Parts: sequence; structure tokens; C-alpha cells
Amino acid sequence: MEQTGTRQANTMTTNEKWVMASTAAGFSLENIDIMFLSFALAPIIASLHISSAAAGWIGSITNLGMLAGGAVFGLVGDRIGRVKTFSYTIFIFAFATAAMFFAHSLPMIYLLRFLAGIGAGGEYGVGIALITENFSTHQIGRMSSVAAIGGQVGAIFAALMAAWIIPSFGWNALFLLGIIPVVLTYFIRRHVHESASFLTAQKQAQQNHEKVAISRLFATPQLAVQTLGLMVMTIVQIAGYFGLMNWLPSIVQKQQGLTVSGSSLWMIATILGMSIGMVAFGTIFDRLGPRVAFGIFLLGSAAVMFVILVVKSATALILAGALIGFFSNGMFGGYGAMISRLYPTAIRSTANSMIMNVGRAIGGFSSVVIGILIDHYSLAVTMACFAGLYVVSFLVSQTLPGIRKLQH
Repeated sequence: MEQTGTRQANTMTTNEKWVMASTAAGFSLENIDIMFLSFALAPIIASLHISSAAAGWIGSITNLGMLAGGAVFGLVGDRIGRVKTFSYTIFIFAFATAAMFFAHSLPMIYLLRFLAGIGAGGEYGVGIALITENFSTHQIGRMSSVAAIGGQVGAIFAALMAAWIIPSFGWNALFLLGIIPVVLTYFIRRHVHESASFLTAQKQAQQNHEKVAISRLFATPQLAVQTLGLMVMTIVQIAGYFGLMNWLPSIVQKQQGLTVSGSSLWMIATILGMSIGMVAFGTIFDRLGPRVAFGIFLLGSAAVMFVILVVKSATALILAGALIGFFSNGMFGGYGAMISRLYPTAIRSTANSMIMNVGRAIGGFSSVVIGILIDHYSLAVTMACFAGLYVVSFLVSQTLPGIRKLQH
């Protein structure tokens, strides 16, 4: 199913290097956009005079766009190829993000965020499929995590740009940088090639008249339970990541009295923690299997949700951010690696896109929920809710038969 060979595991072919560079860059650009919204949220609320709940819908509508994009481009990626589809999604994503410069009303912001979500949602599934089909099984966890770390590099870039651009030029100007991904598509189409495993699977599917359809994820009762269980896990993951990353900068600004620049430094510490967590998770995933890796990180995520409540100094705040990032997002790359091992090549892009983007669409409503909780309840209640979600995800990860059967 994946490439294997006698060469050293720590060496890569030219095509593998381009695959990793392209997918990491694509995930990086997606994260830049997510973090742009995170840091622009407070200025958007102030400039448009909207409620926290209305602002929370911006992130949630983005995730609904991701669901739509995942449904369409996941199928397209399995039918016409990963490389072409990957470049198409980047074009949509880039132009919709850059157009936020011209958005001066809430309806226009909602529309453009939905379009940006369509591009970003399609990008994930085909990117993960490219990684899975170009590396051997025992490397998938680490390679997926390396690509996810590329996303965190983008988040650091976004934090630095936000600290510089928003105070001087306003939040709209920040999104103009979204046009950068267009350049990436040239290199993808020129240097990245479809894997032999995908071309073989595509040919066999055509010969057998097999249709690429979302219904194949629910073809048997066992598959349906597996797909729904994985969706629960991704819902929790996205609820934690998008919810916390969209709102924690605003929370820190308000409760700790930090400026946008100060909260950017705090966010960088959180992102560095995420990157270290991804390295650790990918290593555990490949050596001990997904069940052990997810078990450790999901329980860790539940425990660290309360750390932010007890910090009293700037140093403690930075360490708390790094710790939360380590556990809550260290496992992000592992979902694609796990899903890719549980579904065949012919529907791998569809499986990754649908499962992750259902998680994004539903889990993304955490932005709205957090806005409501902030308006009416305490931060302690919010963190307790998140801790409970991580415990639910832990139970699913330990009981799904498909995950239990996967060996390291």
C-alpha cells in the first residue's frame, strides 16, 4: 500500500522531499489563516461592535466551509489525483483569504470565511494521502507530525505579523498576506508526482467499476461504527484546538492585561509546545501504536485544561501555554496517519477529508460556545467542559476495534 524499500529509513527520495515540503507548506499556510483570525478577533469585535457570540460564528462558518470543501475535494482527490486537487484547493483558499482585506461588514466576513474554508477543507485530505502513499507504514506517524509542525511554523509567522500589522495598519491588512500560497501551486504541479500505489489503486477501481463515494465509509456496521467513532475524536480535537486558539489570545489580553504584541509572545510559546508535542506524539505513534499515543495525549489534555486558571506570573503563563499546546495539539498529525491506515487507498482522501472536516464543522462550534460561556459563565466552567470532552475522546480511542488492531 505504501512505499517500502531497503534504503535507510532516515533518507528520502527527491519526490518524498517535495511531498513533505509541499504538504508542510500547505498546512503552514492554512494555519497562518487560522491564526490571522485568532489575532484579528478582538479588533473585529471592536471595529464592528458585535457580540462575542457573533464573532464566534466567524470561526464556525469557516469550519462549515471546510466540511463542504472536504466532501467535494476529498472525492475529487480520489478520482483525479492528489496533486491536481491539492493545487486547486490552495487557489481557492488563497484568494478568499486575501479578499478579507475588502471585508467591512459581518455578512461579507462570513461569506469569505466560508469560501476560505472550502479550500482549506479540501487541502487536508489530499495532503495526508500524499504523505501516506509516499512513506512506509512505520514512518507515517512521524511524517504526518512533521507536516503538522510545518503548520505551527505558519502560526508563529502569523503571530509575528499580527503583532506588527494590526496595530499599524488594522486587521484587514493582515489578510492580504493570504495571497502568498498562490506561488506554492507552481512548485507543487512542477515537482510533486502521484505515487505508484495511488495510480495502481485508481486503475484497479476503474477496472472493477468501483465508485468513489462517501457511502463507502459506512458500507458495513463495523465500518460505520469506526467512522462515527473517529468523527467523535476529531470533533473533540477541533473543539479544543479551534476553540482555544481562537479565544485564548483574547482571554489573555483581557485577564492578564496584555497587548496584541504581548499575547503574540504567549501564543508563540504555545505553538512551540505544540511542535515539541508533535515530535513526541509521532515517535510514540510509530513505536507503540495509535492506541497508546492517543491515550497518553488525550488524558494529558484533560489534565492541563485547568493550568491556565492558576497562573499568576508572565513566566508561568508562558509555561502554561507551552504545556497546553504540547498535549492538546501534539496529537493533531496522528489523526491523518491513523485514518490512512484504517481505510484503503481508493477512498483514503475521502476518508481523511470527511472525518476530519465533520470534526471541524461540529467541533468548530466551540468558538460560539466559548463566546457564550465567556459572556455568561466563568473560565473555570469553560475549561471543565473541555476536560470532559477529552475524556470522552480517550474512551473512544481505547474501545474502537479498528484502532485496537493497529500495531506499531
